[in-house]
Amino acid sequence: MRAGLLVRLVTAAMSAVCALAGDAGAQSMTPMRGEITSFTDSFAVRVFPRNPYRHRIRVAVRVYDEKFRPVEARVWPSDITLGAGESRPVTVVVGFGGARERRVRICTESIPFPNKQTRIRAQVCGRFLARRF
Repeated sequence: MRAGLLVRLVTAAMSAVCALAGDAGAQSMTPMRGEITSFTDSFAVRVFPRNPYRHRIRVAVRVYDEKFRPVEARVWPSDITLGAGESRPVTVVVGFGGARERRVRICTESIPFPNKQTRIRAQVCGRFLARRF
């Protein structure tokens, strides 16, 4: 009987801690994966970085290959500031480099504001596969 009471007390304490923590959010981006068909030497993806926090954040959108090596790409806009709860479209154009298929990771990376105590850089990446016809 005591074990059951202990489990209930621990569950109640954990629930209270979660309730007091408030809205826990994480930097996000949509879509997180996709397949693209292109008839040209490059392909375009529109992603939407989102700020779930109650304060503004700065983010950069970067492109990597499947092994997280930087890829040459055109990103508009590449660095943006998002207000609390805001999302914004970002267009990414990547060349095939002569290949018929290209796998890339498009990442939203937080940029710490200067003169702030927090220096954490979060990174959220989506996986995309493009095929050229």
